[in-house]
Amino acid sequence: MTLRTTTDRDSGVAVLTLDRPGKLNAIDLPTAEHLTSTWRELRFDDTVRAVVLTGAGDRAFCTGLDRDAATAVPQPNSPYTIEDPLLRIGPKTNDLWKPVIAAVNGMACGGAFYLLGESEFIVADPSAAFFDPHTTYGMVSAFESILMSQRMPYGEATRLALMGTAERMSARRAYEVGLVSEVTEPGEAVAAAVRCAEVIAGYPPEAVQGTVRACWSAREAARTHALAYAPHLVSLGNLPGERQAELFRGRRAGGFRIR
Repeated sequence: MTLRTTTDRDSGVAVLTLDRPGKLNAIDLPTAEHLTSTWRELRFDDTVRAVVLTGAGDRAFCTGLDRDAATAVPQPNSPYTIEDPLLRIGPKTNDLWKPVIAAVNGMACGGAFYLLGESEFIVADPSAAFFDPHTTYGMVSAFESILMSQRMPYGEATRLALMGTAERMSARRAYEVGLVSEVTEPGEAVAAAVRCAEVIAGYPPEAVQGTVRACWSAREAARTHALAYAPHLVSLGNLPGERQAELFRGRRAGGFRIR
């Protein structure tokens, strides 16, 4: 099992858990497909009025796209037909306007930002650490950076994207710059997120979903324009796959800075 959903019908809250702890909750192709189908199922399940999204284990919320999945997707030459298996894993991409609260424990990096970028807000364990490895391995951080640039100041978003694996943003710093709305006591992130979800789920769903849609619409025009440009940037800037793999195999063990 790579994705678990538990629903409390009394509170109206569903907890969606990425469950690949042996892979640091990296997303392979079946998990990506499962996320897409799950968001669509939740969209039409009237017993669910709010969702908490988290990762199994204490090492990672999600470490993005599984490297095996990255090499399994053939890419066309044209930037207009580029295939990104993570583009449809988020709730908004699947027209789910029920509120989604992310509970982050451990690492959240790279492709995890597709999920964080489409959540309403983020609750973090003190162990949470955010980073984007793309540039380190010769890849353009396009979709991820677009999403993060809408959640924090420009300088913080670009620093996160450009520093690669050399630096990780702590939960404390993420709270200071507005990426995270709450840092909990150790081990309490999911419980805190569920408490928020229970409150929201107790309100009239039409009002809640309309509010989510209104907040999202304030960001949507700039986001849509930027995302349309992203495949071209990826096509131009990414190193060949074999060179990316070479850099990945030679990745550093530790040595990064926490700020």
